[in-house]
Amino acid sequence: MSEATVRTPSSSPAPTGAAPAPVPVIRHGAVLGPLGLFTVLLGAALPLIDFFIVNVALPTIDGDLAAGPAVLELIVGGYGVAYAVILVLGGRLGDTAGRRRLFLIGMAAFGVTSLACGLAPTAWTLVGARVAQGAAAALMLPQVLATIQATTQGPRRARAMSLYGATAGLSMVAGQILGGVLVAADVAGSGWRSVFLVNVPVVVLGLVLAVRAVPETRSERPASVDVLGTLLLTLSLVSLLLPLTEGRAAGWPLWTWVSLGVFPCAATAFWRVERRADRAGRTPLVPPSLLRLEALRRGLVMVAPFSIGFSGFMFVVAVALQQGLRMGPVAAGLALVPMATAFFAASLAGPRLVGRFGTRVVTVGGVLQALGILLLLLAVMRDWPELGLAALAPGVAVAGLGQGFQLPVLMRLMLSDVPADRAGVGSGVMVTTQQSALALGVATLGSLFLALNPSMGMRDAFAVTLLVQLGLVALTVLLSLRLPRVMR
Repeated sequence: MSEATVRTPSSSPAPTGAAPAPVPVIRHGAVLGPLGLFTVLLGAALPLIDFFIVNVALPTIDGDLAAGPAVLELIVGGYGVAYAVILVLGGRLGDTAGRRRLFLIGMAAFGVTSLACGLAPTAWTLVGARVAQGAAAALMLPQVLATIQATTQGPRRARAMSLYGATAGLSMVAGQILGGVLVAADVAGSGWRSVFLVNVPVVVLGLVLAVRAVPETRSERPASVDVLGTLLLTLSLVSLLLPLTEGRAAGWPLWTWVSLGVFPCAATAFWRVERRADRAGRTPLVPPSLLRLEALRRGLVMVAPFSIGFSGFMFVVAVALQQGLRMGPVAAGLALVPMATAFFAASLAGPRLVGRFGTRVVTVGGVLQALGILLLLLAVMRDWPELGLAALAPGVAVAGLGQGFQLPVLMRLMLSDVPADRAGVGSGVMVTTQQSALALGVATLGSLFLALNPSMGMRDAFAVTLLVQLGLVALTVLLSLRLPRVMR
């Protein structure tokens, strides 16, 4: 199977109202089997786990490396920014050079950079290793969705996409739980370093399985790299995410405001360059014509506030439980187990419910998530500072159930109409939007919480942050009403 190659014909995205491009026939022997699917899902889990795994390890890292608030923000944000910036390019390179090849390169680089993180002697060395780790993740992750798109059809594709969505959501919760367990276990005296070193044997296993079970796929007529578009997208994302990540901890120096001023100019220039290239028949980094696909466009608009709220919540919970309630890393991680369990249950039930009720399942999920946040808010206001795991459980479980009805369905929906030959670009656009929003959530909701804490106290700062997230959930519920009712 490893030698088989699927080539997909090059074509432009279908215009609005047009029938989707036909799915190319998959050659015998090149179908993604169960072991191959497990392997690419393992590759999808690693980057998302590592985005969140450091949240509960930050106090220990600070104590060991004397990092300070600004550098701690970079340890989290540097990974997220590098990851977001390179994702679309990673998808394009996979279309061109082969998706399995880029998957292997990205996974190997992820293992090496994880080792560098785990052995980092100083805080700034750790920052550099985390940036490189984010770049490696960005080469690996787009190949997962593109491979699924190119090697599966019909019900098999629907199941694979549902499993991808479930894996993504569970990884984000499990990362924080796993981080708490590893830090507390202090394996061989490694402390916080184990949250990175644990990736190395997993990567070795993934590489062995990928060579054996993941087929190679690429476009028949791959497009060249859009250099100008890549540079402008990089400038746009960095000029927005970096100052928002570092601004509060650094005291909002002049460079942060200059950078934020650059963002709208860079974003406008990027859009104009890409639109001009698309109209001229060239293949830009992010073809604006892709956004004529209704499911992708509306899904992207909804996944942004969802991801902002999700990542901000996870960061704030980690800080509030450890610093406000003086929980250890294990207890702080265990507090999220009901969320992970409920998310998993909803992910399993989602495909069957979507087949019966369509995308209104997403709307119901948003309402459940809002209810969970309200329950959590009531528990915080009533029981703080004696808030325990039992009081937290109902709120986080109901919120997790709602999230499980949303994220897997959204991810499947967004790529449902993307032509197979644009699978790499389409998945890159989707994951870049999600990852940028995750980084933005930590930067905005995290900064809000940390800024309010000195004047309001931990409880009230936590409550305000939950109210902001509740507003984001209300927005996602309204946006879900505009999703296509029926999934392809």
